Amino acid sequence: MTEYRHGLFIGKFYPPHAGHHGAIRLAATQCDDVTVVVMSSAWETVALADRMAWLRDEHRTEANVTIAGIACDAPLDVTDDGVWTAQVAAMRAALRAAGADRPVDAVYCGDAYGDELARRFDASAVRLRRTASSSTAVRRDLAARWHELAGPTRAGLAVRVVVVGAESTGTTTIAELLRSHYAARGGTWADTRCVPEYGRAYTAMKWAAGPEGPLDELVWDATDFDRVAAEQTASEERAARAGSPLVICDTDAFATAVWERRYLGPAARTGQPWTAVPKRAVYLLTDHRGVPWLDDGMREGDLAVRAAMTDWFADALTAAGRSWVLLTGSPSERLELAVATVDPLLRLGTSFGDPLRGPGFEATA
Repeated sequence: MTEYRHGLFIGKFYPPHAGHHGAIRLAATQCDDVTVVVMSSAWETVALADRMAWLRDEHRTEANVTIAGIACDAPLDVTDDGVWTAQVAAMRAALRAAGADRPVDAVYCGDAYGDELARRFDASAVRLRRTASSSTAVRRDLAARWHELAGPTRAGLAVRVVVVGAESTGTTTIAELLRSHYAARGGTWADTRCVPEYGRAYTAMKWAAGPEGPLDELVWDATDFDRVAAEQTASEERAARAGSPLVICDTDAFATAVWERRYLGPAARTGQPWTAVPKRAVYLLTDHRGVPWLDDGMREGDLAVRAAMTDWFADALTAAGRSWVLLTGSPSERLELAVATVDPLLRLGTSFGDPLRGPGFEATA
């Protein structure tokens, strides 16, 4: 039997961390229903929708937990009654919008203002114990606190770099060199993942399962590319949830559409839904020029198509509004340009805007 009918846990979850998840799970065992209200402001650089999505994903097995959210730019000042009234009004609106506006009888909070918050809901105050996790610490040094984030939050915050290019242009080489470069930092970075190209494995399986004949006689159709794209994205998501704050991808589902054009020609589709991939920091496009053709037994040797595909990738990325950088020169020169591109994007992608603070509010939310 639970202690409370409806528990309320309010915070910024900027970003959600292990302490938050522990508190939600505790409330879920003590209440018939729990509503988590995420409150965001314009000062913050992680979207409200993303925070809510990460929490929903992590707590999807707790059927009595509802995730609500509201954008609220009221000031923060626990000494001002007008500010309290404005903040609580926003909280109640978030509850109504989520269909969770039944009376609250327990307010969960780890801060000193929790008693007053509970009083304004005419509820019991459940004081949460402080943990080593805090959003402030995570924002200050994301890599050092990466282990405190759940898989969905890691996947949402990971900086994703995708290497694309035509056959035998060194995409896999650059992707692996990049992975090794950042993994050499040690610590959390040692677990930097490189997501392999699933299309290559799929081609090998399709070739082995089909009738005997050369590789260039394989017959491809749209369903092949649907399967490749789905597994490519799934592999990327697994790596983003389990690896470091940086994920290197040796191609992606967006690039699969270019390969569909390569193999299906005029029959290739446009606007496939799986091209809507997660946010990328940048695409690195390996130029065909200056790279000798290497037949490793899994390539078809069409040099004219290889040359054309560099432009196909550039045009597709440009049309989609995606950032891309052409890598040219020797492998070491390409790696140098890739690192010079990724380093500032990684610094940007692992930093946060400072949240609004006010009297009586501790910087741990």
